[in-house]
Amino acid sequence: MPLPATLEICQLDLFTAEAELREKYDEITVRRLLRLRDMYSWVVANPDAKDRQFVDTLISRYHISQASAYSDLAIIKAMIPRIAEASRDYHRWRANEMLLETYQMAKKRKDTKTMERAASSYAKYNRVDIEDERAMPYDQIVVQPFTATDDPTVLGIKPIPNINEKIKEMLDKYRKETIDIEDIEFEEADLEEDELFGDGSTK
Repeated sequence: MPLPATLEICQLDLFTAEAELREKYDEITVRRLLRLRDMYSWVVANPDAKDRQFVDTLISRYHISQASAYSDLAIIKAMIPRIAEASRDYHRWRANEMLLETYQMAKKRKDTKTMERAASSYAKYNRVDIEDERAMPYDQIVVQPFTATDDPTVLGIKPIPNINEKIKEMLDKYRKETIDIEDIEFEEADLEEDELFGDGSTK
């Protein structure tokens, strides 16, 4: 099957249940999808692996040709942006895996101090000591009524008596202070823009 078609199928059904895949696609396509799913997970678990390691692992696991392995590699690389989109989730998962591995290694050595630190870090990282947040009941939120008003007492502000008269007094006061300002006529300045900003060419 051509590469673009296979890529489209992967983007749509890479993690679809096997039973559903068999209802939609032929046996060859299903086998390849399952193989690509396995190797996609392998890439997630081995982000630093080289292309050659991917190809060797694929050939070893599925006994396919090198050409087929590189074809699968091209598909997986095209799927990599999906890993990047979920990078935070991926790194959370990797951090948990590392903590669990540390705990298991310490347990084998009977290193209780390291076991305690790993367990404490795991609990802190996953916030297991914090009660789960309750979902906000958005369907029960009632829109508060809103009524426009010019009454400042609703804000706890004491109203000014005869406010309109005080406004008029202030306007009269400032108009008197600026009475010596005179409007004058003006002329447009001849900036000779053609000479100042021309391209330098002569006509």
